[in-house]
Amino acid sequence: MSLFKARDWWSTILGEKEEFDQGCLCVADVDNSGSGQDKVIVGSYMGYLRIFNPHPVKPGDEVQPEDLLLEVQLQEPILQVEVGKFVSGTEGLHLAVLHCRKLCVYAVSGTQGNVEHGNQYQIKLMYEHNLQRTACNMTYGPFGGVKGRDLICIQSMDGMLMLFEQESYAFGRFLPGFLLPGPLAYSSRTDSFITVSSCQQVESYKYQVLAFATDADERQDTEQQKLSSGKRLVVDWVLNIGEQALDICVVSFNQGASSVFVLGERNFFCLKDNGQIRFMKKLDYSPSCFIPYCSVQEGTINTLIANHSKMLNVYQDVTLKWATQLPCIPVSVKVANFQDLKGLIVTLSDDGRLQCSYLGTDPSLFQAPKVDSREINYEEMNAEMKELQKIIREATKTQDIWPESEKQRDVTVTAEVSPDLDEESQAIDSEVKAEAVPSVTVKVTIQSRVTVQKPSLAVCVQAPLAVTCDQFVFDDLEPDSSETVVLSVFLKENCSPSELEGSCMVSYIITTGIPRVSQCNFSLPLKLVCFPAQPSKAANHKLTIDTNKPPISFVTIFPDFVDLSEGDQANALGFQFLTGSKATLLASKTSQRYRIQSDQLEDLWLVTKELIQRLEEHFKKQNCKDFACSFSGSIPLQEYFELIDQHFELRLNAEKYQELLSERAVQFRAIERRLLTRFKDKTPAPLQHLDTLLEGTFREV
Repeated sequence: MSLFKARDWWSTILGEKEEFDQGCLCVADVDNSGSGQDKVIVGSYMGYLRIFNPHPVKPGDEVQPEDLLLEVQLQEPILQVEVGKFVSGTEGLHLAVLHCRKLCVYAVSGTQGNVEHGNQYQIKLMYEHNLQRTACNMTYGPFGGVKGRDLICIQSMDGMLMLFEQESYAFGRFLPGFLLPGPLAYSSRTDSFITVSSCQQVESYKYQVLAFATDADERQDTEQQKLSSGKRLVVDWVLNIGEQALDICVVSFNQGASSVFVLGERNFFCLKDNGQIRFMKKLDYSPSCFIPYCSVQEGTINTLIANHSKMLNVYQDVTLKWATQLPCIPVSVKVANFQDLKGLIVTLSDDGRLQCSYLGTDPSLFQAPKVDSREINYEEMNAEMKELQKIIREATKTQDIWPESEKQRDVTVTAEVSPDLDEESQAIDSEVKAEAVPSVTVKVTIQSRVTVQKPSLAVCVQAPLAVTCDQFVFDDLEPDSSETVVLSVFLKENCSPSELEGSCMVSYIITTGIPRVSQCNFSLPLKLVCFPAQPSKAANHKLTIDTNKPPISFVTIFPDFVDLSEGDQANALGFQFLTGSKATLLASKTSQRYRIQSDQLEDLWLVTKELIQRLEEHFKKQNCKDFACSFSGSIPLQEYFELIDQHFELRLNAEKYQELLSERAVQFRAIERRLLTRFKDKTPAPLQHLDTLLEGTFREV
């Protein structure tokens, strides 16, 4: 552990319950200001795109409203953001945003503000590409040696490299022997794409070879992507590193030879551009992200490597030069220039902590305070105590129900979910095969205390849920006026959702011309996706939740699912999902335990989450503050891996499956090591282990 902490220059927390990963952070002069100052671009899995221009008055100051240049919600999860010359006819920088099934390129611009809050920024969609396959990541560069523009290469989840020449699609190629996608980078010096395959090998493919090769399976291509003739795709060079890779970065400093940096699970590799090892460093920790950032001495390269122990290490080649403590575990790290300060470290954690810091030399050591040997003046202490008590009494008298921030808010939005399902379902174009697909009404109210211009409301729920209408535009609101809209939520796709929550966001402009946003969240009832059924005694998958309180009758915590004719002794509940599967909830009569069981592992999550939530609400009403749930069983990793196996069986024919069976065994062992390492490093409570795994089941399957 380092004695030194990273010095906080600027930091903020992004959103609420949002998730971020390696590709969600980018730094660049995205608005083409020409000042040489970078902007911080962040995208989240909730679909929010934010652009910051940090400029604190002094290091460590709180984030100011004008630091946030732009915040928009793009409706789809953002996998990666990059900045480059992506638009033809201009060498200006543009923003590329990668979604699961779409690639969008935007122009970011600002207009001179006429108020003290500064300029106003907006994005304009230049073009977009709808993808035929689910995307994983992307890279960009001057493919084929083009001048003055950047092309984009997207790697799909099933191993296809899709290349786009700005506004037009070029071609697609399948990687040979593909199983799972790995990190992807482009080397402009050799005009090659570099990735790490499921065989734990670093592989390099020439752009020219990709351009003239034939797809691995032309039968799956669209008419636009078919090729009449070509050659077999051949790898340029291969290096076996014996472990999975977290990231790849290709750099070239001081016009020297380019180097390929590969961050593995336990080792750090530096390769020449022909695949030969330049050096490697064995790490005694579990890394989370890295970035090579400069060459301060000829023939050497400095690299930042962060790990799951909240440490940031600075290496010069293989020599550790500095180590500093971070406040969180970063999933992405960049180096940027702000306010004539070069080399500030920008880090982003998976829960949205964004920080700009620098390396200081103040030791983070506890120093015992000096003992004050003066005699205590009791009269002065009594006088000070009376004065403080007077201030407290005055503050208590004038205290309002609403906090100050709520009273001063110009516009408030509230969402009220009906306690009952709609008598007549409002489900539209639902793919669910059930006899009846229910819906529930959500009433959204917007209240304004000032004059508001161009208010618009967006209502979002996570797929496979859907709303009857998700966008509303209103006329200008007068002071102390309100608008109310009614909509319905229903299950559209034939699968169970991972959460029963939604959000409402109102964007508006006040009279001074300043754009603002107000939002709220709402929870949906469990009966929207399932209905009561007879409990099942047998099931393939079972989970036991331990509590520190006697079991509560289901009549009390699940009155909407219990037959009241059974009395207070109901200790078993059945849940029939609209998708056809069933789950059962049991309460022990002799111990403080609850059991959830189902024939499908993914069906356990919603019932488990609902049980814990309702138990916590029940004991909170009872003023019980020490209630706790725990999970002492073994994590069902084997069942989890079987779901992944079934997922890939849908995409591989029998011949390919037999050929890749041995490789998959190696891959699953690697995934198991990574999961166990992750849980070990983060050390959450046992129940959090289970929640993470169950919720991840939906996102994988």
